[in-house]
Amino acid sequence: MNPDPPVNLRQSPPEPLTGIKTGPDVEPGRGRVLVFGASGYIGTHLVARLLREGVPVRAAGRTRAVLDARHWPGVEIVVADALQPETLPATLQGVDTAYYLVHSMAAGRDFGRLDLQAAEHFAAAAAQAGVRRIVYLGGLIPDEADSEHLISRRDTGERLRAGPVPVTEIRAGIIVGPGSAAYEVMRDLVNHLPLMLTPKWVRSRSTPIALDNLLEYLLRVRDIDAAAGQVLDAGGPETLSYEDMMRQLAEVLGKRPRIIPVPVLSPGLSSYWLGLVTAVPASVARALIGGLKHDLPARDEALRALVPQRLLGFRESVLVALQAERDHTVAARWTEGAMMFRNYRQDNAYYAKRASGNAVGQATPAALWQVVTAIGGDQGYGALGFLWWLRGAMDWLVGGPGLSRGRRHAQDLRLGDRIDYWTVLALEPEHRLTLHFGMKAPGSGVLEFVIDPLPEARTRLTVTAYWHPQGVWGLLYWYAMIPAHLVLFRRMTAALMRRAEA
Repeated sequence: MNPDPPVNLRQSPPEPLTGIKTGPDVEPGRGRVLVFGASGYIGTHLVARLLREGVPVRAAGRTRAVLDARHWPGVEIVVADALQPETLPATLQGVDTAYYLVHSMAAGRDFGRLDLQAAEHFAAAAAQAGVRRIVYLGGLIPDEADSEHLISRRDTGERLRAGPVPVTEIRAGIIVGPGSAAYEVMRDLVNHLPLMLTPKWVRSRSTPIALDNLLEYLLRVRDIDAAAGQVLDAGGPETLSYEDMMRQLAEVLGKRPRIIPVPVLSPGLSSYWLGLVTAVPASVARALIGGLKHDLPARDEALRALVPQRLLGFRESVLVALQAERDHTVAARWTEGAMMFRNYRQDNAYYAKRASGNAVGQATPAALWQVVTAIGGDQGYGALGFLWWLRGAMDWLVGGPGLSRGRRHAQDLRLGDRIDYWTVLALEPEHRLTLHFGMKAPGSGVLEFVIDPLPEARTRLTVTAYWHPQGVWGLLYWYAMIPAHLVLFRRMTAALMRRAEA
């Protein structure tokens, strides 16, 4: 089997983006920039772009470990949450421009209220700190918007503008780049389904924009005085339906899916369907679906005049996105998006399906780490050994290493070590062990152990399986394994906790 899917890259490579013309109203290099929401998709890429421009950056997020894992040289890392206003004054102190890139879609059905509360806190703290400009990334809003996702993005911008700090709001539609939720939904559909029965919204039209083009807009507007207080649409050079985009994406990926729109799939049913057949987080997919039934054209003449650049078409944007993955320039979280977790295959889904179990006990993190790093080989995996043997035997029958047993050392672990059919990908002593799945299967898997200290001298051990499915067989494989996972990880963590306590 080839290590990469049949991607058509024989076309001429995309030309580099043109430079931006700096007019008389631009004052570059004004001071420190805060990227609030730096651990997110856009924030991660924007920090890297600002660094290349030589801009002093402060990156803020809710989890320091995620930000530290980016390894940004010279970036000041701070932990802050707009829903905890006491964390904001120090975060905004000395900041010239603040990029506001957070939303609460993953929080579930209450995300709209949380978004407004966070924006109000941020606007007040930015005014108190003397911030010169807030740049907010919102979404394209149709006149007839009725989905909570679209309304929340619109109202968040209004809440930020209610404060005294001038706000530049950039409204973008579908962003074409690795990790973009809408793009990954389309990629999963194309890769997973040879036949698609789709709702009518696949005929809705939008103006997709390449990630590089959007970053260029965000980077430049902060220093353009004429952009202060403006709401500016950002789009690409083409207006396409979602069906058009999926067909072009399929051609680039070497797929030929049949797309059949049907009238019976409501937005609600569509969101559950996407949760089944894509690996994009279900809460994000539900939030996105509400806006997909509208045409979302970008009225971007004003932004194009302020920030001239060459805009990439959809097909070219896809080629750039795929090449970024091939070059391993995509900044990803521990088990999301990184090519090593996807077995270096672009047809393995970017986002992962997941199942987990946990146990809480009195064992110290050191004792738990000793037990966790001794798994495999003669020690086994703590519980339900016959299930581990059965899965290994099935793999052995098809020529895989499923019955392999052994490890380099009974206790000591190093990066790259083999534990039976697992490979050690990451080690954080007394906190995290990440193993790559080595059996034959239609996709790529990771098993991760996380140790978290709790109050009252208690400790939680969590085991999570991440699965990046490859096509429809990868999805079927995952759903076939879920019953075993639900039982196995609960018993496994309990057994390892007892062993550590002893």
